[in-house]
Amino acid sequence: MYFGKEVRILLKDRAKDSYIELKKRTDKESQSILNSIERIKAILKDNPQFGDPIAKKLIPKSLRGIGIQNLYRVELSNYWRMLYTIEGSKIEIFLFVLNIVDHKDYNKLFGYKKN
Repeated sequence: MYFGKEVRILLKDRAKDSYIELKKRTDKESQSILNSIERIKAILKDNPQFGDPIAKKLIPKSLRGIGIQNLYRVELSNYWRMLYTIEGSKIEIFLFVLNIVDHKDYNKLFGYKKN
């Protein structure tokens, strides 16, 4: 509950695919990432704005194109990132996880160049 509202966390498209792929793997890195996702989900239920807000002008065009107006980043273990957006009503808050990506894919999504 956050200010008396229920917080629902939903994995969308790419995030759901990444999560399923991580669940299939049995290596320590995948398990570490999954554990950090579960830990962060518990934190987000109490504080949906826990992540680092990303400035509107820095939101990737691919996400702006689907109507994303707010974006937050949370760091996971092994330099992975989880990106999410928040939508709400008077009754509940929906937290849509859009991407769970490694550092390389995160840099590519945001157009960061390697030196």
